[in-house]
Amino acid sequence: MIQYFQTKDGQVTEITKAEIGTWVNLAPPFKEEEFVEISKELEVPIEFLRDSLDIDERPRYEIEDNVKFIVIKPPTENNSFNDSDAYYITIPICIILTHNQIITVNSFDNGAIKKFLSSFQKRNADKRNMMVLKIFEKVIQTYLEYLKEINNRRNQYEQSLYDSNSNEDLLKLMRIQKSLVYIITALRGNELLMLKLERTNFLQLNDEEKEFLQDLIVDASQALEMANTYTNILSSTLDAFASIISNNLNSVMKRLTSITIILSLPALVTSIYGMNVDIPYSHSAHAFYIPVIISLIVSVIIAWYFMKKKWF
Repeated sequence: MIQYFQTKDGQVTEITKAEIGTWVNLAPPFKEEEFVEISKELEVPIEFLRDSLDIDERPRYEIEDNVKFIVIKPPTENNSFNDSDAYYITIPICIILTHNQIITVNSFDNGAIKKFLSSFQKRNADKRNMMVLKIFEKVIQTYLEYLKEINNRRNQYEQSLYDSNSNEDLLKLMRIQKSLVYIITALRGNELLMLKLERTNFLQLNDEEKEFLQDLIVDASQALEMANTYTNILSSTLDAFASIISNNLNSVMKRLTSITIILSLPALVTSIYGMNVDIPYSHSAHAFYIPVIISLIVSVIIAWYFMKKKWF
């Protein structure tokens, strides 16, 4: 799907074809014919358009034939039906600056572009550098929102785990941990991308735009620090629960071992008196009660010893 937007008389309107100062947005589902059409019409290397289809594309920028190409990775909800997959993954957004237009290509639906579209009436499509920076801003805002949601989920699952110790809650925490791995990796790449853009002035920003980019770098660093903090907390929590489970298992095994010993020694006594040989008091009228009493005494002594040692 191809959308064309242009600012006319201070109003942003959707038009039917690309003109000077137009924002061209390519959204799924894609057709190869659309890529070829945009490539020929706007003189864009078709590889720039196809790179958006690679979900593992890293944040970067390059220039070819005076066409600037930028890749940034925002987060999105994972629609996988596998219960062990991460809740959130990261996907590439490709931003292409031609001589007269700005083109965005997103291979999957994502919240950053949707937020940008919802506030597009406040944008000026002809100010391409600011458009790029505003897309960066929406991407970072999406990260911050998802990180807060992840933290709330983590607190909820941890509390549920304290109460029930269920495997389901552990699996949910592992899915959050996977999400944080995706987010941290993408945030590092995005931060390096913006730092390089600032250092090289790839976009040829003016002073106001440079200041805005610096603010975005600070926000990206904050998001990365939050993600690292949540990851460390989650890792510590999972390690603590692993230790608790191990301690509980040791306690259970200790109790079972104690019970086994308590039962095995009386069984030894009774087995001795069950031999088909002459043994003391075997012909006594109380021959049945003697091993029973001895077994009870041995059991009580062993149980008292284990309780004294806090093994039982």
